[in-house]
Amino acid sequence: VQVMESGGGLVQPGESLRLSCVASGFTFNDHYMTWLRQAPGKELEWVSSISISGTITDYSDTVKGRFTISRDNGKNTVYLQLNNLKTEDMAMYYCAQGPKQYILAKGQGTQVTVST
Repeated sequence: VQVMESGGGLVQPGESLRLSCVASGFTFNDHYMTWLRQAPGKELEWVSSISISGTITDYSDTVKGRFTISRDNGKNTVYLQLNNLKTEDMAMYYCAQGPKQYILAKGQGTQVTVST
């Protein structure tokens, strides 16, 4: 199982980023996918999950209305669109196989830095 995130970077507050995660080594369209994040000195935090078909999405209250999760099963890829970024969104973002209650594997992460 391998999931590889990309798309992180340095942005200013209010700007946007689009994270991507390409998965391999498992049947992508048999699994929910999840995004997690971890800020320095803080615990790993669930951000968002998406169902197998992509029709069901779920977000933490801290990102609801600003972030959008989506997937392309034909490309084995899950995305996270981050809009109106805030300094408190700064973290390492991880893509993970599975729903939030049962994470099977996660990637190495992509860093999102929000700073003036």
